[in-house]
Amino acid sequence: MISKHKRTGAMLSKYTPVLPAVILMLVFLLGPIIWSVYASFTNVSLVGATAIHPQFVGLDNYVAMFKDPDFFKSIWLTVLLILFSAIIGQNVLGMFLAVLSSKAAVPVRKVSEVIIVLAWIIPDVVGCYCAYAFFAGEGTVDTFGSFFGLDLSSLLYDHPMTVIVLANIWRGTAFSMMIYQAALNDVPEEVVEAGLIDGAKPMRIFFSIKMPIIKRSILTNLMLTTLQTLSVFSLIIILTGGGPGTNSSTLPVLAYDQAFKFSKLGYGVAISAVTILIGGIFSIVYMRMLKTEKED
Repeated sequence: MISKHKRTGAMLSKYTPVLPAVILMLVFLLGPIIWSVYASFTNVSLVGATAIHPQFVGLDNYVAMFKDPDFFKSIWLTVLLILFSAIIGQNVLGMFLAVLSSKAAVPVRKVSEVIIVLAWIIPDVVGCYCAYAFFAGEGTVDTFGSFFGLDLSSLLYDHPMTVIVLANIWRGTAFSMMIYQAALNDVPEEVVEAGLIDGAKPMRIFFSIKMPIIKRSILTNLMLTTLQTLSVFSLIIILTGGGPGTNSSTLPVLAYDQAFKFSKLGYGVAISAVTILIGGIFSIVYMRMLKTEKED
């Protein structure tokens, strides 16, 4: 009996420090998710009778969603944003800058790192408005293009997703660069020296020696940048407002429009639930890849 009490006490002392964090996650994370799932099966709205007394409508919101062409368009735009901004843009550029930084002189490396990281650490709204000033009519890009006889004043209107992809790469690349810098610094020098002794060229050393060693860091960063890009909202709202029309309305923007512009809160929450599901699928895929890598 005494040993049982001791084991119980040991378990309590082991998990007590993390109990506040667990409670906070249950209240502020799991709680809203449960409410969102429930609300997606109702016709709750922001105004009117259903705002006070919502009714259970079953799968009506989801049926309407899968009949809505804007929903599938938003999925496609979200996939494009994740692919070109997170998976390709931020990761490839972040790795390139990390390698370039390791080769540069110390003063050059410090200055370049401050400039790159600045885009990541400035407040989100400030960064978004900086991007807007850069791409908007009579902004930096338009002014620079006028020297070559190019009219880029309607860039946000003509190519909204291209602008959003570029702006999000600018905002998020610093995070990937720092992750890859730390990973590359942990590569054992003796392994690299052994490759050099064997006559391997720098490109061969990078792809055949360094890349396999930091593969777990790459997968982790891919997962983080993917989930961050999936939830990008303020950047799109400030740059294009989801327009023109719905040409830059990703899933978070579409959910916001339906919930707060058109007062269809239940329908908007249903879109958010699908967004959470997509994020969960991405997480499971990356976690399985990380698990496979660990087993190997």
